[in-house]
Amino acid sequence: MNPITSPTNPTIRHAHTLLTNHRHRKKSGQTVIEGVHLLDALLKQGLTPHQVIVSQSACNYIEVIDLLNKIPTHAIITITDSLYKQIRTLGDGVDIMAVIDTPTPPLGTVTDDCMILDGLQDAGNIGTLLRTASAVGITTIITTPHTAHLWSPKCLRAGMGANFALSIHEQVSTDEILAKVKTPLYATSSHTNKVIYHHDLRKPIAWVLGHEGQGVRDEFLSLATAIALPQPNGQESLNVGVAGSVCLYEMLRQRNFT
Repeated sequence: MNPITSPTNPTIRHAHTLLTNHRHRKKSGQTVIEGVHLLDALLKQGLTPHQVIVSQSACNYIEVIDLLNKIPTHAIITITDSLYKQIRTLGDGVDIMAVIDTPTPPLGTVTDDCMILDGLQDAGNIGTLLRTASAVGITTIITTPHTAHLWSPKCLRAGMGANFALSIHEQVSTDEILAKVKTPLYATSSHTNKVIYHHDLRKPIAWVLGHEGQGVRDEFLSLATAIALPQPNGQESLNVGVAGSVCLYEMLRQRNFT
């Protein structure tokens, strides 16, 4: 079959709009992953892409051939290299992308570890926290309204495939979170002197991590156990991705390496 050459092809237009338009992603319930690594991570979790778009030259790469062999032929579209360059958002690399359905699992009662992202906006911070949560064994992620979309192409790239191993519940109201999450809330705060190493973190915890500038909102902070992170050299604060990762690994240390 000859590769597609036209940017007006409906599938190509849909994929390009998903890459660049949040409203289209929300309306369609789909998003796009780019690159070999993310597609491989998706398949390893037993998930199936809706559509795979690959450039003509990328079809010759061994890693691409291996991935395509795991995908139904009818779901694969080949396009010219020049057309792929017109729609991609990544730089030079192995040109393959996939349209996937955005998971929307229902939020049930939470009694185990979880992570609540309250208003975070930076894809790098979000990706760091998702990867760290997955690494230490937290699988439930909840976001409040006004938090960046965790299934956007930027957040997916930053998460390096962690999204596919997590149960992500987005845009959940504060009231619903407080009603559903039965696990004690913990949050970093500058208004306490009790550092993290003096807390017992061996029981289930709901970690609340707040907006890069404004921090955790009072609705959560007033109900949470406040934790301080030591900063002997006097920095004003830690990046939220770093602070959250420190907390998660201290929790892991106490449970597994004491």
